[in-house]
Amino acid sequence: MIELLSNRRSIRKFTAQAVSDEHLEKLLAAALLAPSSKDTRPVELVAVRDKATIETLAACRDSGTMPLRTAALVLAVTADTLKADVWVENASIAAILVQLEAERLGLGSTWVQMRLRTNGDRSAEAEVRKTLGIPENYGVLCLLAIGHKDEIKQPRQLDAADWARTHKERF
Repeated sequence: MIELLSNRRSIRKFTAQAVSDEHLEKLLAAALLAPSSKDTRPVELVAVRDKATIETLAACRDSGTMPLRTAALVLAVTADTLKADVWVENASIAAILVQLEAERLGLGSTWVQMRLRTNGDRSAEAEVRKTLGIPENYGVLCLLAIGHKDEIKQPRQLDAADWARTHKERF
């Protein structure tokens, strides 16, 4: 697990190669197996491969969506806000597990935040909801840009970690 965590880096450039159906199923399974508060299972994902729709999603936020433009697959990570008051945490757990599974499969990914982001004077979250037909009671946490890596990043080194950020017994 430490090696997987070390190797997982945000990839923002992808090749044109498609993500296979088999890999898509494994990515979705990672989200479905994610733990949730009180086992409410509020998280739902929308898988998007259509390039025109992905372009529309990239325009849902003022900036920071460049990785979407080359991604072969975009997963919208949403959650039913009526099922869980901690939907943000539940969706975050599912999203990072998808990213770890992507790395395990040899794919790259990056998180593109939508919650609390804007598109001019509009909510980026609302724009994604409208584009993908997501019901109003669903929060849109992020879009995960996923694809075959077109850039190489060195693994993070644990010995370079700031261990002063860890505490035992008390802060």
